[in-house]
This record gives sequence, C-alpha cells and structure tokens, in this order.
Amino acid sequence: MRKLLEKSRKYEEVIELMYMDKGGTISKRKVKVLHIHSEIFVAYCFLRKAKRTFIIDHVLAAVPIIHKEKTVV
Repeated sequence: MRKLLEKSRKYEEVIELMYMDKGGTISKRKVKVLHIHSEIFVAYCFLRKAKRTFIIDHVLAAVPIIHKEKTVV
C-alpha cells in the first residue's frame, strides 16, 4: 500500500481509496497524496474539499484513477 501512495505522490496522480476511520466507518474517497510520513499521509480529499490526514494502516484498498483520452476522428 505504501508503494502505491509513494508512486501517486511522485507522479501527482489522483487515487481512489476505501478508508476505515477510527470509529469503523468505511468511506470511498478520491484523494491526491501531498506528504507521506511514517504511519500517516496527508492528502487533499475531493469528498471533503480539504486537506486531510489518513492513517496508512486504515486504507483498505487503493487504485489510481486513469483518465482515458477521448479521440475524435
């Protein structure tokens, strides 16, 4: 999971993740990773429209969002 977060930060990719908060509530979020620390990372959350701090171990799944280009012929 950490490698995916580092890669998304390096290439400034937006990722979609399933996240479980401290209370056990699961949410689906689109984020852009800004900083990674030992056990947490800071990201811009498009759901909350603000910077948020996430615990790496609470990320259940993460995938990069790939935008396909539309070709007009």
